[in-house]
Amino acid sequence: METDYVFPGRRVAAVSMILGPILLLTGTLLRSQFNFFFPDQLKAMSDHPALMTAAYTCFLAGNVLLWPAIIALATKIGRANPALAAWAGMSVLIGLFERTFHAGIDHAALGLAERRGAGFAESVVSESYQDLHLFSFLSFTIMFGWYVLAFATYRTKALGVVQSIGLATMGLLPLGVLKGTEIVSIIGTAGLCVALVPAGIGALPESPKPSRRTVLFTAIAVPVLGALAFASTLG
Repeated sequence: METDYVFPGRRVAAVSMILGPILLLTGTLLRSQFNFFFPDQLKAMSDHPALMTAAYTCFLAGNVLLWPAIIALATKIGRANPALAAWAGMSVLIGLFERTFHAGIDHAALGLAERRGAGFAESVVSESYQDLHLFSFLSFTIMFGWYVLAFATYRTKALGVVQSIGLATMGLLPLGVLKGTEIVSIIGTAGLCVALVPAGIGALPESPKPSRRTVLFTAIAVPVLGALAFASTLG
């Protein structure tokens, strides 16, 4: 039997709209006391490893959690303008992939700073900073994608004016490896909260209630996934 289901589901998208922006803002604020450029970020990791690990982990988690929200927005845009939805959705998703790639480099460099010292980590990062890779050619999507998405949500009335402007502020967020927090970083992540958190809260009551079978499956799946997550850290 066919339904109007859209992957990954309304409830998942709603949770994504709430948690993704909040985690991004949390990570941004946690590292705000340290200078923006990578030598200072690495020194901060040597001096405050727990705080910096939490900051970069929150930011990475928020970035990854955003993908269902973006798919939901693109789907809503697509009902009025499929071509614009494709350009907007794909641009932002590629930008999210790139930030995730950068986060891997961030965590490797921060690990070097913690274990070998900030000076050693800084020399490794500075020598390899301009190395070319696939995402070198797609960096523009990190910022440009949010402007396209903001225009698309405004043009199709998928979001209101204020929320669309909030999406656009994410284009101010600096890109690259080991970038700390500037005032535009706070504006961008706070703007994303304004854009998506109310939409996510509003969408939760509208989401279909899970069936008993779904609740039972989830109750079984959660501890299994927890065990798999632990096992994944061992190899």
